[in-house]
Amino acid sequence: MAKNGSVPNRRYTEEFKHEAVRLAESVGGNEAAKRLGIPDSSLFNWIRLSREGKLQVHDPKAPVKRSVTELEAENSRLRRELANAKQDLEIVKKAAAYFAKESR
Repeated sequence: MAKNGSVPNRRYTEEFKHEAVRLAESVGGNEAAKRLGIPDSSLFNWIRLSREGKLQVHDPKAPVKRSVTELEAENSRLRRELANAKQDLEIVKKAAAYFAKESR
């Protein structure tokens, strides 16, 4: 966090923005922002820019050059997401075992 308590500005790749817009179109803006851990306002701005044709479109087959910092940040985010998914799965397994035992 910044010194004044606000969240520091983040930079997102164009690829991330496009994927976020696609996710928002399929599950809704608020849900997509929540899943991706980004502010709603950022996502809604990207959706607006996409609809206006101002969000840069890139060739999906062209290699995307990313800095090491971006890759590390994405890797960290994916690790947290995986840990959360594993924890959710463990909870579901324990609940299923509990209810299976109770139904006997």
